[in-house]
Amino acid sequence: MRYGIIKETNYEFEKAIKKLDENLQKEGFGILSRINLNEKFKAKLGIDFKKYTILGACSPKNAHKAILAEENIGLFLPCNLIVYEKDEKTIVAAIKPTVAMESANNEKVLEIAKEIEESLARVIDNL
Repeated sequence: MRYGIIKETNYEFEKAIKKLDENLQKEGFGILSRINLNEKFKAKLGIDFKKYTILGACSPKNAHKAILAEENIGLFLPCNLIVYEKDEKTIVAAIKPTVAMESANNEKVLEIAKEIEESLARVIDNL
């Protein structure tokens, strides 16, 4: 996948989110938001859907650097990660910040995005 870092795990859904949170913290990130799409689809559309959660993660240090380099970069923050069930597995994926932020056309922002992407890759790899 060109725009994401993805890994299939054997973790139970909530355990995968817990491990992801632990790994994010080790890399200086915190989870700012959690959107349970299965719950939203049920409540708003009456649709039963598999477990699918979007997490908004932020590294305050890197967010600060990026905003100093490009004030409007906040449009791309926080970094989204997803966790969902597929074929009795739990899939975890993270956005590639380099892809998300390349449209800013700012070398400083791209360098920061590379650092963030390396951190997110470690988070996913260590699951």
